[in-house]
Amino acid sequence: MAVADALELRREPALGRAAMLAAAMHVVLIALMFIGVKWQSYDPDTVTVELWEAQPVPQETVEPPKPPPPPPKVEAPKPEPKVEKPDITLRDKAKPKPKAEPKPKPKPDLELERQVREQAALEQKVLQEQQKILDEQRRAADAARKERELQQLLARQAADARAAAQNAWISKIQAKIRPNIYLPPDLKGNPEAVYLVTLLPTGEVLTVRKRRSSGHAGYDTAVERAIEKSSPLPKPDDLSVFTRELELKFRPLDE
Repeated sequence: MAVADALELRREPALGRAAMLAAAMHVVLIALMFIGVKWQSYDPDTVTVELWEAQPVPQETVEPPKPPPPPPKVEAPKPEPKVEKPDITLRDKAKPKPKAEPKPKPKPDLELERQVREQAALEQKVLQEQQKILDEQRRAADAARKERELQQLLARQAADARAAAQNAWISKIQAKIRPNIYLPPDLKGNPEAVYLVTLLPTGEVLTVRKRRSSGHAGYDTAVERAIEKSSPLPKPDDLSVFTRELELKFRPLDE
């Protein structure tokens, strides 16, 4: 009880001061509000509003295309004025040209001329020697050519003579064999039979071989038997043309 009384005694002074402070704050707040309302009271501004009637929107008009402008006129170029050339040629021709002074003739160099003559003489001599050699070679070539031609001529003549002698020998052999050929009765035409005959130097027949048939077996056999029957065959007049193998040809109508 004593504690509660003590507390109440302590609270009373604080509560009074708080009430006074709160009252003072209210008074100050009321005064500020009054002064503020008083200070801000003034006539309101006048606002003027104008009303406009809406105008119709004009429609855009499409203009037709404009024609293109005409092409600009091209003026013909003006001829250039002729510029007369000054007659310089006539004036130049009119002026006489200065005559050239004759140059002094140089003195002949005798030593140089002598050397040139000696060189020309030496070249001429060399050319003559070369021409001489060429002439000798040409003569030797001509002589060799003539010798070859002579040898060829002699060889041809010897061959011709040998061929002629051999043909004469063959003709003698054929002349001996032909009478011994017995012609078959059914042989027609003039067929040819060719035989190779091997001989001894005495003319005796060693072998008889048919090289080409006449196409008639009876005529081929008759020729072969006639060759064998005619052995020994005639010897050549010139023994140098003798050959061991001869080609003999026979036809029934040959004489």
